Order: sequence, then C-alpha cells, then structure tokens
Amino acid sequence: MEVIPKRKLELLSGRANRPLAEAIAAHLGVRLGEPNLREFANGEIHCRYDTSIRGSDVFIIQTHCRPVNDTLMEQLIMIDAAKRASAKTITAICPAYGYARQDRKSTGREPITAKLVADLLQASGAERVISVDLHSGQIQGFFDVPFDHLRATPVLEEYLHSRVDGEIVVVAPDSGRVKVAEGYAQHLNADLALVHKRRPKGTYNQVEVRHVVGEVEGRHCVIIDDMIDTASTICAAAERLADAGAGDIWAMATHGVFSDPAVERLQKSPISRVVVTDTLPVPDDLRFEKLEVLSVAKIIADAIDAVFEETSVSEIFGGANQV
Repeated sequence: MEVIPKRKLELLSGRANRPLAEAIAAHLGVRLGEPNLREFANGEIHCRYDTSIRGSDVFIIQTHCRPVNDTLMEQLIMIDAAKRASAKTITAICPAYGYARQDRKSTGREPITAKLVADLLQASGAERVISVDLHSGQIQGFFDVPFDHLRATPVLEEYLHSRVDGEIVVVAPDSGRVKVAEGYAQHLNADLALVHKRRPKGTYNQVEVRHVVGEVEGRHCVIIDDMIDTASTICAAAERLADAGAGDIWAMATHGVFSDPAVERLQKSPISRVVVTDTLPVPDDLRFEKLEVLSVAKIIADAIDAVFEETSVSEIFGGANQV
C-alpha cells in the first residue's frame, strides 16, 4: 500500500508590508497565519505562532524596508521560530532584499553586506529564498540554497501597454541597468537609450550626468530602474533627457524607497509620471500626485504556488526571469 503524505501550505508575514502579504494570501486562497509579533521593553522582538505548523511547508513574507535592520531581524526570528516548531520546509520571501546595493567591494576595507544577509537567512533556517528584482543578479550566487529571482517586468509592461499609445524609448539611467532596459525594449518593441553618469569618488547619493546616447528628441521616454531611493539618479537622467528635447518623461522602478528628499526632487523634476510596485510600502506622507503604485502580489503568489506544487517558477515568466 502506498501512503501519500498530506501537504499543508502555511503563509506567514512580518509587519513590514502586511497589505502585500494579505493580497498574496487572497490570490492563493489561503489564510494568513498569525506570528504574534511583539517587542519586549528593551526592543527585543518575540514571535510565537498561534497554531501548529509541524510538517507544513512554511512561506515567511517580509520586505526589508525602513527600519531595515529591524525588519530583517524580525524575519530571521520568524524563520528560527518556524524551524524550532518543526516546519517541514521554510521559504523566506523578501520582496525587497535588504543591503542589496552592497554586493561587492568598490574600495578597500568595505563589507559585502548582501552576502552577510544571505548567510543570516540561511543560518536562521531558510531552505529557499524568493525575491523580486535584485539590484544585482550576482546576489543569487551568495546562497547555497535554491533562490528564485522574480521580475516585476510583466506588471510594468502591462501598465505601459494599457497607458501609452504610440512608440516609446526605454531609457537606462546608467550603464548598470542597460541589460534590464534592453529586455524591456525588446518586449515592447521600443528603441533603447542610455544616460551616461558618474558618481564622484567618495560620495553617496550624488551623481553627475554627462550625456544621452540614443535618439530621444520629441519622443516619449520611460526611464527604467530597479529602485528609486533619493531619486538623484532618476531626476538627473530626466533633466538631461529634457535638455535633449525629450517629450513626455516617465520613471518606472520596482522598489519605491523614497528616502528624503526623493519626493521633493520628483515633484520638481521634468518627470510627469512615477510608477513603482508594492514590494515596499508607500505610506501616505510619501505619496504625491505623479505617483502610481502597482501590485506584484499575483507574481509572488504564482511563485509560491509553483514552489509548493513543485512546478517551474521560470515558466511564469516564459523562462526569462533569471537575469
């Protein structure tokens, strides 16, 4: 007699982006579990699941947003609690991966903190990791467990198809985003342009834009990036595009960090529309007239379903998600 074990999916979430987790749960048709997170008087985080997760395939959602150290630590504690509660498998879902920009040493005596985060997730008990639009694909190589790199591309491209009539020019705001921008240009049958920039040595969140490579005069330009933090890169690129005679200028990114003074810069910039996704929460005080926030809940839900059912994640994107 063959005994077929009954499998159970358990979806849990930290407190960083609860609306996204609830939307993912709705797409999957499952109940979002309760981790009962709280702090002791000294700020230490405590977690205790209210129901048994023994033998369950557990998926723990937590985006690494402000305060990044707290949200990261909260996810590590939840993973450790699940491991000690005898979960069968544990998958860490990080819609926005913390410290992703520190993925290499650019000068001496620097850390590679993206690797440290990978080590922490694995040490806590994560057996698989899912994230959306890493700052650099090489971060996948920091892990010794399976890593599913999802793309927000379908959501952003669908938005462009439904909102833009006529041809567009996809613009890479720097050389590091050319490959991603080229992918968008191919999918949208659009032309590609590049803004050449440099970052002054020894500075952070400061850029110097030199020139635009490509034909942009009088055309609808869409700047594509992985994140908008202080918006210095996006706004500098938009100003140079405007100087080159570009028509309508939009900015699109997966992660809307919006660190000060991003909102002020974007409002004053020649950009007419800013589009991001809900991988990071955008509180009311950071929302402005030009901004639109799209949901990646279905993409993450489809990936969770594929992992649970042991089918292909890359097929969600037609095999084009691993960049």
